[in-house]
Amino acid sequence: MVNNTDIQHIPYEEYMDILGVVFQDFKLFAFSIKDNVDLGTDAADKAVLQCIEKSGLKDKICALDRGIYTSVYKEFDEHGIEFSGGEGQKLAIARAYFKDAPVVVLDEPTSALDPLAEYEIYAQFHKLIDGKITIYISHRLSSCQFCDKVAVFEQGTISEYGTHRQLLNAGGLYQQLWEMQAQYYI
Repeated sequence: MVNNTDIQHIPYEEYMDILGVVFQDFKLFAFSIKDNVDLGTDAADKAVLQCIEKSGLKDKICALDRGIYTSVYKEFDEHGIEFSGGEGQKLAIARAYFKDAPVVVLDEPTSALDPLAEYEIYAQFHKLIDGKITIYISHRLSSCQFCDKVAVFEQGTISEYGTHRQLLNAGGLYQQLWEMQAQYYI
């Protein structure tokens, strides 16, 4: 349902226009960095760079000789760049920012990031999503602390729903999982 309308009654293109998604198994294309962000829409360089900055890749990309015009991979350009998993994930996040959809879905968006890069994403999360409806899918419960509401799924249904603090105090599955993960940090 979207605004009380069954999605079966919403034209597919219209439905897809409202979603900006970063999947855990994102894909990059053997084109320029700019094309990977704006998907060939020929957007202004400034708009692409703003999205790259939000994702935390600006310094790396601006240091490249060809900047956003550097090719991703070396299939078509021997001077192309091979991003690390975390850098590629940041580029996928920049693509989602560029789409500027009202609903953003982030499926384990920090799974390939090192702890420092993950911290930077979390620290500026509210600025990054800029008031959009955001669905953040994660198995790392530490990332749930900055979410307004947390839904715990168990066997295909929502078994718990509330704030991080409410769920920690509820004594349910969320608290059990939190304690299992937290024991390695204490």
